[in-house]
Amino acid sequence: MSETVDNKVTVLVLQHPQEQDHALGTAALLCRTLASARIAVGLSWRNLGHALGEPAEVRDWGVLYLGSAHAVGQGPLIAVDRKGETLPNQEMALSGLAGLVVLDGNWAQAKALWWRNAWLTKLRRFVVVPDGPSLYGSLRQEARPDAVSTLEAVALALSAVEDIPNLREKLLAPFRDLIAKARAAGVQGGKRDRRRRR
Repeated sequence: MSETVDNKVTVLVLQHPQEQDHALGTAALLCRTLASARIAVGLSWRNLGHALGEPAEVRDWGVLYLGSAHAVGQGPLIAVDRKGETLPNQEMALSGLAGLVVLDGNWAQAKALWWRNAWLTKLRRFVVVPDGPSLYGSLRQEARPDAVSTLEAVALALSAVEDIPNLREKLLAPFRDLIAKARAAGVQGGKRDRRRRR
């Protein structure tokens, strides 16, 4: 059993319905590891409170934005404006952050969630800057080489806003276990390698 991380910044995962049954999906694993996290499965919600299941102040929430920051080297979490330009005062952009919305699905599914939920544009925008490739490796292909799993993105983001020792590794540990078990079972590209059974 992995250690529960007592996060103060709540994580809300908006999960595309086609992602919920993915064997190597990380959203459920993330929510089991974080004390304050929840998943909303669907395509659209009226507003943040509807998705969260309780009232919430939009101004206190951010979203992990799908674009890339135009400035690099400031990671792991960069606050950007609507054009993807880095905001000049990063500390102020992070102050008072109560929660983060994360879109869970492949690249096309995440874009669909973004466009179907106009209220997301009212949230502060953040871009994660991975310091290496996804732990998925060849187990799951993504549209962009800098794409990481939902869990990895949240681990990077929370490590920048929470004062919890080893937070990132605490979140990654159960994911590493999942990946190791998948490889041991002969899973390749998200599917079991049937050649190993012969």
